[in-house]
Amino acid sequence: QVQLVESGGGLVQAGGSLRLSCAASGSIGSINPMEWYRQAPGKQREWVGIITKGGGTNYINSVKGRFTISRDNAKNTVYLQMNSLKPEDTGVYYCKMIVGPSNYWGQGTQVTVSS
Repeated sequence: QVQLVESGGGLVQAGGSLRLSCAASGSIGSINPMEWYRQAPGKQREWVGIITKGGGTNYINSVKGRFTISRDNAKNTVYLQMNSLKPEDTGVYYCKMIVGPSNYWGQGTQVTVSS
């Protein structure tokens, strides 16, 4: 079993920054791909980005150039650095780890960007 715990959410003004963390524990095995998702009020959960086993990253167009995913393998932690935040970035942010055929989700952390 894998446990994921997100942290770092909060309230920030437009143009500000936040860094989310996703700490993994349990039967992690080797380095695994990790994704970030978000869900705005009244909307479906949306894919934000991914960091692959090799450290490559990809993002949804709306956050490219503003968000950066990185990982600290020694700490089993993945980060989502969010800069130049916009009100439309508001939502609950979730991390997801892909371990073989299984997906594990964190509990989510709230990000609110005020205008």
